[in-house]
Amino acid sequence: MICEKRNFLDLFKTVKPVLAMIHLKGDSREEKLEIAKREIDQLIDNGMDAVIIENYFGNPDDVEEVLKYIYQERKHIIYGVNVLEDDKRAFELAIKYEAKFIQIDSVAGHLNIEEDKKFHDFIIQMREQTNAFVLGGVRFKYQPYLSGRSLEEDLKIGMSRCDGIVVTGEGTGLETDLEKIQVFRTIIGKDFPLVVGAGLTAENSGTQLSIADGAIIGSFLKDTYKDDGNVSVKHVNHFMESLQKLRDQTERKTILS
Repeated sequence: MICEKRNFLDLFKTVKPVLAMIHLKGDSREEKLEIAKREIDQLIDNGMDAVIIENYFGNPDDVEEVLKYIYQERKHIIYGVNVLEDDKRAFELAIKYEAKFIQIDSVAGHLNIEEDKKFHDFIIQMREQTNAFVLGGVRFKYQPYLSGRSLEEDLKIGMSRCDGIVVTGEGTGLETDLEKIQVFRTIIGKDFPLVVGAGLTAENSGTQLSIADGAIIGSFLKDTYKDDGNVSVKHVNHFMESLQKLRDQTERKTILS
């Protein structure tokens, strides 16, 4: 029997958690796994709160290989999965390897009304089978807008299908507009988790995470600041120094309130 879900943010011991993306770079499955192992160490050991295994440069089978490794060797860390263009496989892998959360690029707004009804039934059915949290995008990068509904309507529907809304700008590595983050926050309210899903940097993290509850980060942590680069521990540490200042301020405000 699936237990009642807690708040997604309860997974973490700190405020403003940051989830680092593993893009599965490499020319073969073996190389992708070795690079992923190294990146997991670099990211988690230097302060990232979780990793997301995504088939950005790989395929779903590559994702499974990395999840299998984590499940067998690094199960104590917080890890999630995003299988691009195959939400069913994402749920299946999360269940099989006990991932703590699933990221779905779009949970509302990306389908016409008829297809959206089928999608809703699918999401509800799959969520009943797992304790994994779901993070879902609305008006997400590269996703179509086909529902014909207002942003407020799609966000409200999206909230019924996931445990945290993800907001992005126009593309990978591109800064998410601060006004868009604020609009999302206003519509979903202060008690539902809001995650910035693209374009976070050490320089903009303070302003963006003063509104949002957490973030997904990838490109900024690479040596080239691009998705196809190599994880740079220097960049990770630089980001974490900036983030810690915000966390300290947030915790002080919480204590005072």
